[in-house]
Amino acid sequence: MNSMNDGAVKPIDRIHAGLRKRNRRERHFRLIGLGAIMIGLSLVAMLFGDIISKGYSGFFQTEIRLLINFDSQRLDPAGSKDPEVLSSADYAGLVKAALRATFPDVRKRKDKRMLYKMISSGASLQLRNMVLEDTGIIGSSRPVWLTADDDIDMLVKGHIDRSIPEASRRVKDKVIHWVERLEQQDAVATRFNLSFFTHGDSREPEQAGIGGAVMGSLYTILITLLLSFPLAVATAIYLEEFAPVNRWTDLIEVNINNLAAVPSIVFGLLGLAVYINFFGLPRSAPVVGGLVLTLMTLPTIIIASRAALKSVPPSIREAALGVGASRMQTITHHVLPLAMPGMLTGTIIGMAQALGESAPLLMIGMVAFIVDIPQSMLDPATVLPVQVYLWADSPERAFVERTSAAIMVLLAFLVVMNLMAVILRRRFERRW
Repeated sequence: MNSMNDGAVKPIDRIHAGLRKRNRRERHFRLIGLGAIMIGLSLVAMLFGDIISKGYSGFFQTEIRLLINFDSQRLDPAGSKDPEVLSSADYAGLVKAALRATFPDVRKRKDKRMLYKMISSGASLQLRNMVLEDTGIIGSSRPVWLTADDDIDMLVKGHIDRSIPEASRRVKDKVIHWVERLEQQDAVATRFNLSFFTHGDSREPEQAGIGGAVMGSLYTILITLLLSFPLAVATAIYLEEFAPVNRWTDLIEVNINNLAAVPSIVFGLLGLAVYINFFGLPRSAPVVGGLVLTLMTLPTIIIASRAALKSVPPSIREAALGVGASRMQTITHHVLPLAMPGMLTGTIIGMAQALGESAPLLMIGMVAFIVDIPQSMLDPATVLPVQVYLWADSPERAFVERTSAAIMVLLAFLVVMNLMAVILRRRFERRW
């Protein structure tokens, strides 16, 4: 009898075996979860690394130093210094004359055309601004750093391999020889590209900037914030604090939840049909973009605001009502201040979502080629995501780095906005 009891498995042994099996499964699950996180982080790091490696050089621009002779006979023959006369002068001729003086051995017409293309067509505008700001330079000669053409910029930055055959690259051997001569004279430099942040779009990559897209995004987000935040907060307060529980409020809540899952392009179609075709608002204007994005972000902010109101303990309301406060005083003086951090967090997340949207804005015409920086909410404009879309479709190699640089700026905005949401939540959130 004792031998039979000794050979049987004891209950405590079965328990320990089951615990070891569960612990082993738990360790395996942890390793799988950790592996999934590492894979996700690795993919994100690869994506960011690829964008940064292609885009960091977009924040710099190659410039060439030339000795410009501000010939008075070419700029102001009458010596009147009339701004209209100076504005219409032949500044491109000054650039060409400086190139011919720098390379006197270039005499063939075909070679001269290649020589002139080394400098950006925007250099004439740069010289005109210099003359209009200081007319005293007329009649003098000064060294001026001029923006290089996009092909020269790519060559200097190393994006064009000088060792491959001439037929396989955009820059000819003669042009490479001229660039090398300038480099030996320290007349070629790569400097911070401030115009990338101050200029609007352009067909020429070296002149293209995100200034117009940034201003369009700011106007659009400002309109979205001014409209969506008060409407969403008011809606959340009514539904959570005042609305009776019946089939109509249930229907409203279901529709709000459904609208949060509607594809964004549907809101673009709605904006095109209502705001542009029916009300006649201008196409490509930030005011229309803001109205469309308001429709898209309202459900998100309403849901976040209601969740923030629900997080306030009922005892706060009961205490306020118990000391004689009205329903409205209880909400405005006690409930709303405690729920406001969560509301702000949801609002910032909604604004970040709106900032990265492009599909609804394409439907209302904000995909147009906009050169001028918008000065008001009614001027034609584009936004950063649409600008990225436009540049990504351009064949020039220089637009690749401009596209990646614009993506880096957009990601920086999104990271800052999400960081603000995290800081607000941690700073003001109260745990009950």
